[in-house]
Amino acid sequence: MGDMLLTAGKPKFRLFPKRGYILLLIGILIGFLLFTAISIMFARGGVEVIEFLYTSEKQGWIEEVTPLFEEWYFETFEKRIHVKLTVTGTHDSVIQILWGNVKPVAWSPASSIWIPYLNLMWNKTIGYSEKIAPDNWNKTLLSPVVIAGWKSLFEQYNIASFRGLYELAKTGDFKFGHPDPRDSNGGTMAVVLEFAEAATKKPSELNIDDFKHEKTLEFVSTLESKSVYYGKSTGFFGRWAAENGPSAISFFSVYENVVLDNALKAENRWGDPLVAVYPENGTLFTDHPFVVLDAPWVEPWQKEVAQQYLSFLLSEENQQKAQQYGFRPANPNVPLNTTIFNEANGVRADITEVSILDPLPGEALDALFTVWITVKNQGI
Repeated sequence: MGDMLLTAGKPKFRLFPKRGYILLLIGILIGFLLFTAISIMFARGGVEVIEFLYTSEKQGWIEEVTPLFEEWYFETFEKRIHVKLTVTGTHDSVIQILWGNVKPVAWSPASSIWIPYLNLMWNKTIGYSEKIAPDNWNKTLLSPVVIAGWKSLFEQYNIASFRGLYELAKTGDFKFGHPDPRDSNGGTMAVVLEFAEAATKKPSELNIDDFKHEKTLEFVSTLESKSVYYGKSTGFFGRWAAENGPSAISFFSVYENVVLDNALKAENRWGDPLVAVYPENGTLFTDHPFVVLDAPWVEPWQKEVAQQYLSFLLSEENQQKAQQYGFRPANPNVPLNTTIFNEANGVRADITEVSILDPLPGEALDALFTVWITVKNQGI
């Protein structure tokens, strides 16, 4: 009897709480979600967002002028716009778009050589027949690919092209370098120019077979045998040369602005300036194209905002700002700042006689990446 009384007095254990508690918890959760949504809405203040995927070479300039664009847009249209800046390497930007990791409205690789490649890979990977990167893109900045090195060595060996470096590689000893084309746009453009010289063609004329031809492969392999380092950045080579001198590296392929950044540092330290040589058979420009994507996730109003952003980047004031970062203006109405671009800084102001070469087909660039592992210096 006593045991029965003890049992009766124990509270019942419930696996689930009473219905009232469940409703209370649901109410709290809904309230929290509503509060969060309202907070975000008020915090953004009705701000519309477009994402801009661009490359690190121009990061300083983009980060300086983009807040100014957002202010200008509000003052002009009385609407708030936020440009979400996503910065990465050029090759990686292609991969991120293809994988769907980023869904930008506008894309700006370092060079237009990547536009046919993105369209090719978009078709192969996604299966869309339409181009994701349409033909109506615009250049925003200019910086030619140059052969950089020590002034005394250029004078000694009379180097004026990648073919000149190849001929020297067959008989002489020097130290060469450029970034790895798999990691850097600068490296890709250097190797494209090497293959074009080897095939005695313009980059736009290259085809898949050119990357299989024995004579062409011998040319590139011979030149690459003099490479002492590959890396992810053109900027590294300028700093490395300026800090370590001619014994560290003789010639290297980089953007013109790398020479601007390091010419005087090198002369002050080693008594020999770094200079830029513009390949006599023509060169490729890092033209930093601004491409408004034709992608399923891009809405018409976003394209309109992107076009306004492009116009802002090309304005005279902002093109002048870009020159402070070592870029030539893409807007032909903006004069070149010759206090920056001059021989004292290792570059030439007037490069109108330098042939500007067109990009290679996407299939050819894809073939380059495939064959690179066989022509690179295997000891690096």
